[in-house]
Amino acid sequence: MENEDVKKALTTKSKRAKIEQRGRFVSFVCIALIVLVVGAIFYFVASKGLSTFFVDKINVFDFLFGTVWNPSATGPDGKPLVGALPMILGSFMVTFLSAIVATPFAIGAAVFMTEISPNKGQKFLQPVIELLVGIPSVVYGFIGLTVIVPFIRSIFGGTGFGILSGTFVLFVMILPTVTTMTVDTLKSVPRHYREASLALGGTRWQTIYKVVLRAAVPGILTAVVFGMARAFGEALAIQMVIGNAALMPTSLTTPASTLTSILTMGIGNTIMGTVENNVLWSLALILLFMSLVFNILIRYIGKKGEITNG
Repeated sequence: MENEDVKKALTTKSKRAKIEQRGRFVSFVCIALIVLVVGAIFYFVASKGLSTFFVDKINVFDFLFGTVWNPSATGPDGKPLVGALPMILGSFMVTFLSAIVATPFAIGAAVFMTEISPNKGQKFLQPVIELLVGIPSVVYGFIGLTVIVPFIRSIFGGTGFGILSGTFVLFVMILPTVTTMTVDTLKSVPRHYREASLALGGTRWQTIYKVVLRAAVPGILTAVVFGMARAFGEALAIQMVIGNAALMPTSLTTPASTLTSILTMGIGNTIMGTVENNVLWSLALILLFMSLVFNILIRYIGKKGEITNG
């Protein structure tokens, strides 16, 4: 009888084991749901976007490298004029330019907050950065429309709308993201790196430049790419200042367009299943693909950083 009681006690799950099993089940359900939602989004966007090529029979190269965007009109070959190259170039130009402008400011602010004056940085700069993160996109767009666009117009002439105005707006929008991630990266640099540099006779600035920043390069690159991904997918703010002209950009101060600006303007004015609607879904598919590329790049840089620091 005692053996049976002992066997029953050993084989019966405890209350903690049951709670842990339920926790694992809930976690698995949540993860499965997330994977299902992501897969459904990819399938939906891909099925709509690929209809342009498989249903409407539009050539992929004509779509990606064509320079005329007018889906409601047809060209000499009888095919709709759906050249997406102007929007693709516009998106990449504002993304790269905003990242180039934001990176030095982000690194400078991060160095000040972590290496030069951590107390003042945490007291004054951190609240400002958090405030910039919380400002809605429409506010950035409105400020750009009322401040940046007139400024560009007064300096360079023209309408003031264009890639340069979009660059300044996106620069302010991605600056908090890049700065915050750079701060975390600099804080993660081991303290003994700094102590070893100073012990060898390095000055404070030599330690920051040649040791701390060098060790943090992978993390800083990850922050920059993350900021670029944020800029590439921005829609409302950039739509308000870029001009929304589906033309090949000839300069930084002429009206242009991005993938997101054309999408937000046209998706509500087309009928589902038409060529005009399908080509917009194709633009969305390009955006989704680029988001995937940015995420893969971030993971690759992160892994290289782990190998380097190891």
